[in-house]
Amino acid sequence: MSKMTETLSILEPYPGIFAYYDGRIEGKRLHDDGPNWLDDGAYSLGVASYAVADGGEALVYDTHISQAHATAIRAHLESLGVRTIRVVLSHWHKDHIAGNAVFADCEIIALTLTAQKLQENRDRIEAANPPIAPLIMPTRLFDEKLELTVGGRRVELLHFAIHSADGNVIWLPDEKLLLAGDTLEDTVTYIAEPKQISTHIGELARMRTLPIGKILPSHGDRTRIAEGGYTPALIDANRTYLERLSGAIAQGDTVTPLLKDFVAEEIASGAILYFAPYEEVHQRNIATVIAAMR
Repeated sequence: MSKMTETLSILEPYPGIFAYYDGRIEGKRLHDDGPNWLDDGAYSLGVASYAVADGGEALVYDTHISQAHATAIRAHLESLGVRTIRVVLSHWHKDHIAGNAVFADCEIIALTLTAQKLQENRDRIEAANPPIAPLIMPTRLFDEKLELTVGGRRVELLHFAIHSADGNVIWLPDEKLLLAGDTLEDTVTYIAEPKQISTHIGELARMRTLPIGKILPSHGDRTRIAEGGYTPALIDANRTYLERLSGAIAQGDTVTPLLKDFVAEEIASGAILYFAPYEEVHQRNIATVIAAMR
């Protein structure tokens, strides 16, 4: 095992549904002591990629935070007898596409919007700290919805403009299971597009109309993911956070600075779990939204 993956956990919340979870380990960093995208916001907050496997086929949902992680994912699936792998990208952000090169010989499926964002930001991504070079691009594009099968499993890829304009979720209609990428997050969403909050709120309401049983997000609690994921109350908690935050700022009110107090009701209900490092995300979200509304 690579030193990069010594804290990687392979979870199986449902038969043939695997979560490759790493991070949320106090005091532990993987890449560098200095600021970098891999440790700050990905590993520090906990990150999971997923795979849906059946009948010798697998669909890998995001290629994780490094090529070492992607290599571990591929090795695990091949050890199970998987012979055909396809990759689905949830969106264009670095902590979801860093391992693409490990799957360069596989079909890589993404929204057209994702391919556009990757192309626009290619130089920055390849020169990032740590670099993602070469950046391997998607090979199959779609818009809005794509239906697939993995062995005997029905899978739908659905576009939801939440967190990022190119949010792409995996919906397993027979299992009523949603693999949410970054469209949903625990403790709270990271606001990457502050001028699009009203769109995100509307899209969360649309997501809520799906007959969801459980949700597996990319950033969440390891134990809750291992035990089967979150209820649809996670959607409500993420939407309420955006409404409460943007509403207060629009009205010129002071936003409750402590996240633990700001989302106390949702924590008490069990919809979300409090994770202290999200206090920094909350502070950043407040500043980002204030700047966007000026």
